[in-house]
Amino acid sequence: MGTPLFDNETPPALPKDVLDAGTAVLAGFVLDREEELLVSLKLVVGQSPFRNMITPGGFRMSVAMSNCGPLGWVTDRTGYRYSGIDPETNSSWPEMPPAFRRLAESAANEAGFPNFVPDACHINRDEPGTKLSLHQGKDEHDLTQPIVSVSLGLPATFLFGGLERRDKVVRIPLVHGDVVVWGGPAWLRYHGVGPWGEGEHPRLGRVRNNLTFRKAG
Repeated sequence: MGTPLFDNETPPALPKDVLDAGTAVLAGFVLDREEELLVSLKLVVGQSPFRNMITPGGFRMSVAMSNCGPLGWVTDRTGYRYSGIDPETNSSWPEMPPAFRRLAESAANEAGFPNFVPDACHINRDEPGTKLSLHQGKDEHDLTQPIVSVSLGLPATFLFGGLERRDKVVRIPLVHGDVVVWGGPAWLRYHGVGPWGEGEHPRLGRVRNNLTFRKAG
């Protein structure tokens, strides 16, 4: 077992707006509701466990995933899409916990996106050495609604590019409890998560969980 990353130290605060129009980084936004979020997360993945999905090209994704809410993001050889059915259980995804919904709505409002009503929460479980390459979200229908991304566990580097893959990438360090919100003119910007090394979070161990809320339907 490694040494906890935080030893009674407060991670450095990030400025609220560092990524240009339509974006916000809310440092430590989750911390005052951490307990109810972690309890809710455990319940969700107890019903729909993490799994490594297959891309349309036949590759096994390094990031393990689950979902909750009316819609869940899935990938297999037939393509990327949102579905109301968990293909592993052949049942509906778990309901989105009230604690999840309240967090997403309040973070969106804080970032300047009132009246956000998420219907999908995509949950990633990342381990040291995994990464999420730059990509665009193109599977949603309502691009007026923001994306709310919540970091829990190990720190990571959020990669935020432009509207073209070749555009300059901004690297934002994220720690447990930080939230990134983007939408409006920033909705279609490329984004991803860089690889990170060994470590251990006092509550979650050697993993990082990311909750991404969207209005997908």
